[in-house]
This record gives sequence, C-alpha cells and structure tokens, in this order.
Amino acid sequence: MDGREQRIYEEASALWRELHGEPPPMRGHGADLLDALMKALPEKGYERLASPHLRPTQITPPRPGA
Repeated sequence: MDGREQRIYEEASALWRELHGEPPPMRGHGADLLDALMKALPEKGYERLASPHLRPTQITPPRPGA
C-alpha cells in the first residue's frame, strides 16, 4: 500500500471509529472501507436546493448526457 492509500485508509478508519465506536471490520483498501461506510448511511436529499438563501437563478440543472 503506497503512502496515499495508507492515508486514505487511516482517515476512513478514523471515520468508522467515530461513527460506530469500534474498529473497522475490515483491513485493506481505504476505498473499500469508505464504500462500506457510504452504503450504511441513510439516503438523504440534496439539502442545498431546499435552502431559503438560494435563488432559483443560481440553480443550474444538469446538462443532458452529463
């Protein structure tokens, strides 16, 4: 594991411990651990679009094919 991958794993492990109060269940790639964390989170809508401070002219819809 190179330095970058090690740092990603360490950050993902710290996030796991913060959210679950225990060490991560797997050792390996940080990307896999982040994927497991994201899948365990509840789905939420994109809250920025519901902001009362955001004007309709500031919202750009996605381009077709993007």
